[in-house]
Amino acid sequence: MTEKSEYLIELTGMRKAFPGVLATDNVDLKIRRGEVHALLGENGAGKSTLVKMIYGILKPDAGEIRFNGETVDIKNPAHARELGVAMVFQHFSLFDSLTVVENISLGMDQKSDMKTLATKITDVSERYGLPLDPHRHVYTLSVGERQRIEIIRCLLQEPKLLIMDEPTSVLTPQEVDKLFITLRRLGEEGLAILYISHKLDEIKALCDDATILRLGKKVGGVSVAEESTGSLAAMMMGEELKEFKQAAKVTVGDIRLEAKDLNMIASDPLGISLKNINLEVRAGEVVGIAGVAGNGQDELLTALNGEHRNNNPESIYIEGKASANLNPNQRRELGMASVPEKRLGHGAMPDMNLIDNAFLTAYDRLGFIKSGLIDYAKTRKFAKEVIRDFNVKTPRANVPAASLSGGNLQKFIIGREFKQKPSILVVSQPTWGVDAGAAQTIREAIREMASQGAAVLVISQDLDELMEISDRIGAICGGVLSKFYPIEEIIIEKMGLLMAGVELEDGVQNVA
Repeated sequence: MTEKSEYLIELTGMRKAFPGVLATDNVDLKIRRGEVHALLGENGAGKSTLVKMIYGILKPDAGEIRFNGETVDIKNPAHARELGVAMVFQHFSLFDSLTVVENISLGMDQKSDMKTLATKITDVSERYGLPLDPHRHVYTLSVGERQRIEIIRCLLQEPKLLIMDEPTSVLTPQEVDKLFITLRRLGEEGLAILYISHKLDEIKALCDDATILRLGKKVGGVSVAEESTGSLAAMMMGEELKEFKQAAKVTVGDIRLEAKDLNMIASDPLGISLKNINLEVRAGEVVGIAGVAGNGQDELLTALNGEHRNNNPESIYIEGKASANLNPNQRRELGMASVPEKRLGHGAMPDMNLIDNAFLTAYDRLGFIKSGLIDYAKTRKFAKEVIRDFNVKTPRANVPAASLSGGNLQKFIIGREFKQKPSILVVSQPTWGVDAGAAQTIREAIREMASQGAAVLVISQDLDELMEISDRIGAICGGVLSKFYPIEEIIIEKMGLLMAGVELEDGVQNVA
């Protein structure tokens, strides 16, 4: 009989290589029952690879996994769930047109009738403080409620280990607090939780122990309570995280980007239409728009950058010119650049290499075409400068964009636009999925752009980020944009209310 181990899961010597990359190199990881364990590391450190091996998505080249004291060979995700491993992914896999119970039934290994399943969903949601109506359609739910579907689907399978990948990136501060209450309760009941996040303040607030990876190797296993956010960041990066350097503020200049009563019907039947959007961004300032994912951020970005045009040209002004009927290239000619939330397929073409992806948005502004031919040497030099200046981890400039980790591709796309020195920049989720060091570099670059006279609009779900870099801040909810407040006149709790669609007056809740 196998003696019961102190640990629920033990990974020893885990190794996984891909062409040209050793993703994990002899990594060990141990998690106790009831423990909330953080997995930390920069982009490309090997976190996703390690988790995919635990969940059966990838097969290790070497190493051993012991679960409940027994050596296991996890063949696939179904086998992982059978053992007691569940995973809440960063990107939800839900059908908007189906109900909660219909979505959950599709992801269950054990089938049951809809009525019985709906009762179980209600029971579990009430037990763990995750209120959810099993008969509501997903398209009517907030992003926070959609996340509850994924969590409840996992809990219905009575897992022993729950893996959570960046779970708070789509939540308001109030929803984060509620999620943490639920996770602590699950831990008290004996559920082991492996928690992946770049937000070190969250790690300090929630987790017991942490395993830190760097460049595919384990560089530390620590008790979180005994570390500071600075020491955790230093272990991740191999150096101390430098203090955020706020670029000197300049006198705010003329309006460079303006929306006036902008209305736009969403092209996607399940998208969010924009309603009477009014905003202005002046030279020398950073304006922040907060919001929970799926409240019109994508629609606002594409309306501003020209991907979706408006019949009323006077609903958007760029450098004083009515521009709502201009296409993206015409708006770039006026000085605009933009960074979308979705990297692959929107910010970059997956199968094209980094050099060609650099060409796509910079060819006109930086003169990469001469006599009808591409100046490939000049384009390649530019791509290499982006890789160098934004510390993009890639073996070469001619590798496909899809071969980069999400965070490194984000750094490349951000760098490509920043180095073109636009007079107007609209960027969505600038540091989403990016490690602490790279996030700080990007935030400093945003402030530096503004200090040089650019007008910068940042749309982000990271409220801490917006509070750090913005001069003025507002929120979008259901396609409606709130008033904007000077950053020194509003606090995070009030911003959480704005993100939930609650009107404020002078920075306080309107209870009238």
